[in-house]
Amino acid sequence: MLEKAFPVFWALGYGRTRLPDLEAATGVNRSGLYAEFRSIDELFVECLRFYVSGWKGRHILAREPLGWDNIQLALETAPSLTDRRGCFVVNTMRELEIVPDGARAILELARLEQAAALEANIVAENPRIPIEDLREMIITFTSGCCIEANRDADLGRTLAKISSFMGLLRAM
Repeated sequence: MLEKAFPVFWALGYGRTRLPDLEAATGVNRSGLYAEFRSIDELFVECLRFYVSGWKGRHILAREPLGWDNIQLALETAPSLTDRRGCFVVNTMRELEIVPDGARAILELARLEQAAALEANIVAENPRIPIEDLREMIITFTSGCCIEANRDADLGRTLAKISSFMGLLRAM
């Protein structure tokens, strides 16, 4: 059920998703949905957890040798950068004021995991500027690309931006 409900939340966001949308996507009626999940809030939180658990970047960023190449590959292969839905995590952060409390904890854990993985790769490059600053620049760049993907999923343009950004990072 998560695999069918998750794309609805991803495409519409938490605030615009309605029960009929979920019924149509899952093929399960209201009583069936509520038999599995106590509320739409619980279903949303589980969909977010499902998405975060499948983050492929964790494997790329853990490859040896650590460094800029891992970061570039993680950026270039992130489906959220070339999918017009953007990134489910970033999209959810844009609705932070209205999402269920359980979603906030998942978002925070995902951010901590991403930050730690990026930091390990940055440390390996021994940059001249503070590691924390570079980490936050990468996270901000990634979030911006994800938001832009909501309007324009042009792979060539996205890859060119990533290449330029990585050139700047390598020079630091």
